[in-house]
Amino acid sequence: MANVPTDRKYTEEHEWVLTEADGTVAIGLTDHAQNTLGDIVFFELPKVGTKVKAGAPVGIVESVKAASDIYTPVAGEVVAINEDVVDSPEDVNGDPYGLWLFRIKLATGASTADLLDAAAYTKLLG
Repeated sequence: MANVPTDRKYTEEHEWVLTEADGTVAIGLTDHAQNTLGDIVFFELPKVGTKVKAGAPVGIVESVKAASDIYTPVAGEVVAINEDVVDSPEDVNGDPYGLWLFRIKLATGASTADLLDAAAYTKLLG
C-alpha cells in the first residue's frame, strides 16, 4: 500500500501539493512517483519568478529508468526552488513527502480545491 499523507492534495500526474502557513503551496513528487521512476538522478526545476499555468509542464525529473515532465497543479508564480533536491536529487527517493521541489504563490482566483484528497488519490492508485 502506498504512503499517502492526508495533510495535502494530489494530482493524477503523481505530484503532491501542500498549502504552507504563508499561503504559498509546496509541490513535490509522491511516493508512488518516486517508486515508479526508480533512482532519481536529476531535476530541472522552474526559475524563481516564472509565471505558471495549472497543468503546464514546468520541469523535468530524470531517473535511471526514464525522464518525465513535472507539471504545476496550480496557476501562480514560482517563489522558491529547493536547491537541496537539485544538488542531491536521490534524496527524494528516501523522503518524497519531506522534500518539496518548488513553491508557488497562487494567482488571483487560483485554488487547490479541484485537486485530489488523500482518499481519492489512494483510489486512483488502485
